[in-house]
This record gives sequence, C-alpha cells and structure tokens, in this order.
Amino acid sequence: MSLKKWFKEEWVDISRPKKGKYPKCVPKAKAARMTAAQKKSAIRRKRKAGNPGGKPTMVKTFVKKKRKATMKRRKK
Repeated sequence: MSLKKWFKEEWVDISRPKKGKYPKCVPKAKAARMTAAQKKSAIRRKRKAGNPGGKPTMVKTFVKKKRKATMKRRKK
C-alpha cells in the first residue's frame, strides 16, 4: 500500500465507546469487517502494552493463532 493511499483512508477509533486511555485506530473498512470479539481483543492488547516513555505503542490488530505441536519424537 502506498503512503498516499494510507493518508486518504478514513481512520476510526474502535476503543472510544469504552472511554479508555489508549485509542486503537484502524481504517473504517477494516473496523466494519471486525467482529466484536476481534475488537475487544485488539483493545485489550493495546491497553496491556501501555504507553511507556510517552510514545504510542504499535499493536497488531489481528493475532495469528498459535499451532499446537503435535509431532511425536521418533525413537532411535
């Protein structure tokens, strides 16, 4: 994505109804596709990260699910 396109997107704060300290902003189109659980997860991770040193902390909007290791070790 180009920087010009990024600036033209309409950004919304998905955490505003909760009146929290740390806003979690995403493009309006992405916010419309997110479920309530995905929004809660993103807001929770953003607030947990905090605001150390007065700088905003970047937190990924979606988290990849961890795979469980199901491989068994081969005996020699």
